[in-house]
Amino acid sequence: MAQAKISQTLDTPQITTNPNGYDYDLVIVGGGIVGLTLASSLKDSGLNVLLIEARVESAAVMKGQAYAVHMLSALIYEGIGVWKKILPNIETYRRVRLSDADYSGVVEFSTSDINKDDLGYVAEHQALLYPLQEFVKDCSNVTVLCPAEVIETKYLADAAVTTIKVADEIKTIRSKLLVAADGSRSRIRQAAGITTRGWKYWQSCIVAFVKPEKSHNQTAYEKFQKSGPFAILPLPGNRCRIVWTAPHSEAKALCAMNDEEFLAELQARYGDHMGKLELLGERFVFPVQLMQSDKYVKNRLALVGDAAHNCHPVGGQGLNLGIRDVAALAQVIQEAHSKGQDIGNIKILKQYERWRQLENLAILGFTDILDRVFSNNFLPIVIVRRLGLLAMKYIPIVKVLSLKLMIGLLGKTPKLAQR
Repeated sequence: MAQAKISQTLDTPQITTNPNGYDYDLVIVGGGIVGLTLASSLKDSGLNVLLIEARVESAAVMKGQAYAVHMLSALIYEGIGVWKKILPNIETYRRVRLSDADYSGVVEFSTSDINKDDLGYVAEHQALLYPLQEFVKDCSNVTVLCPAEVIETKYLADAAVTTIKVADEIKTIRSKLLVAADGSRSRIRQAAGITTRGWKYWQSCIVAFVKPEKSHNQTAYEKFQKSGPFAILPLPGNRCRIVWTAPHSEAKALCAMNDEEFLAELQARYGDHMGKLELLGERFVFPVQLMQSDKYVKNRLALVGDAAHNCHPVGGQGLNLGIRDVAALAQVIQEAHSKGQDIGNIKILKQYERWRQLENLAILGFTDILDRVFSNNFLPIVIVRRLGLLAMKYIPIVKVLSLKLMIGLLGKTPKLAQR
């Protein structure tokens, strides 16, 4: 895929205040996948949008990050109109195999369980980022500033005031609403005094790319080992993404190994069902944490994606929750705008918070329980979880509901996903 980067749209930003006192209806801070998805979803909305990104090159691209893209996320991108540009560069999975250590009771989910052609997709970071960047360039109502740095934010009764630095110039922007899409360490959230709850796990997440000898057969695997979840995600070119969760000391030791030693440990957990493995590129280690913001909104401010919440990587929920946040917020503010209402008013923004905060909390709790229950060798817990696997395997309603929860087909569906 040809690399497309966000470029500085305005060489010397000419920010002109319109007659009602606002430079933009909406300012989005953060030009990653979630921020770009929000900007893209507001095409033809009648809202004037400014997207601010500090870095030209994404760190996630450089680290080769990859994500599960759930069915609901795919429907949202289809509703936006960008899915056809994304699909050729990602991999489809049509089966998911769920297993507990060496227990023989493997649960296999397939497309026939929910009468769909696909169960989900796996995308490398750039396979999502670059089509979204290109799509935003064609949005006449969206202005992109990159690189640009937010210096200060103020929230007045009738406006969000954002001070930015662009090319050594300081500019002040008035908007009806500011949206923080600036990640888990969100400076916007912190400056607004929004507190969070959560914890850091005893585990780290090791990620790597491998190329198996045999075909991955468009199958995703979630293997629960004693040390934590171990996922195998299929990628184009018969490559796979490994997401390996282990206690900090074990993760550190694994990363200190040479490639041959690491591959031997990897093969032991991976199994021989795809033959020998070839390690592609570097390994990276990420911290694992659960975090939920006490508030998703304040007057003139909304949080989306990792700025609002983080979860354990089991089940690949993280990015998908952010995409659902965006679809919900876009729907709420567009409906308000169409009625002539103030999109930054706290009463409007609370609709978004009520929609997403509880749904996200449920998923955060679900991933936390999965990790703790399947990383525990206490016999009563082992018995309970294996009974749960048997229920998923042999009771159709349990299997279908579990699958729909995993791929985002439970809960309120945004209008973008219904087009």
